[in-house]
Amino acid sequence: MFFLSHLFYPWGFIVQIVALVHFFRRRPEWYWLLVIFMGGFIGAVVYIIAEVIPDAGLARKAFQGYGRKSRITVVEATIAENPSVANLEELGELYWDDSQYAKAREAFDRAIATKADAPQTFYRRGMCAFMLGDFKAAVPDLERAVHADPKMDFYRAAMFLAQAYAEVGQKEDASVLFAEAAQLSSTPEMLYSYAAFLKTQGRLPEAREWVEKLEEKRRASPRYLQRVERDWFRKGKALRKKLNATPNN
Repeated sequence: MFFLSHLFYPWGFIVQIVALVHFFRRRPEWYWLLVIFMGGFIGAVVYIIAEVIPDAGLARKAFQGYGRKSRITVVEATIAENPSVANLEELGELYWDDSQYAKAREAFDRAIATKADAPQTFYRRGMCAFMLGDFKAAVPDLERAVHADPKMDFYRAAMFLAQAYAEVGQKEDASVLFAEAAQLSSTPEMLYSYAAFLKTQGRLPEAREWVEKLEEKRRASPRYLQRVERDWFRKGKALRKKLNATPNN
């Protein structure tokens, strides 16, 4: 392998550097580090084909942000002339997608004050309050969204409502709703969130059971899904270590 690397000098080193930068930013499985170092140019190329190129599709979200900011400017100007429900809801969604939760909440407040009554609008306003740590305000909006559509956002609305219940001290409501949502959705986010919730409630054996389900899902998932859901799988591994290091009460 090292002999072949010399044939591509200096490009072999450049390709290895590109592979290493991606590795330390994305933190895939550790064995790829050995592939890059021991395989030289060839190993780095294999890594780029297996990990970097597929990640390029995920990188598109970063570029979408530029177009979103331009659209925000256009919609803000439109609202100055026509503050309709539709325009305010669109502005709220744009701010939400841009992680500007305070501004998004304000836009949804104005939309609802202008007679918006769509469950999605209340869900988004509730989520803005949730992300800002205002769980008390999040509860009624999330309740309205879940009651209107229990499957809202693939059961994520129910999951966040359960988390909000827990934050405001409604532990029993949180337990019941979380258990129902976790039975209906098996996304990595749901599995991790429920396991983490069970840990906070001191229900360690159940938390271990659900974090094991998350690990089983990771093993059974195709490479693309493992890449998309990498953060949740990584959080699951960290939670699993904590749970295994914690004795049962």
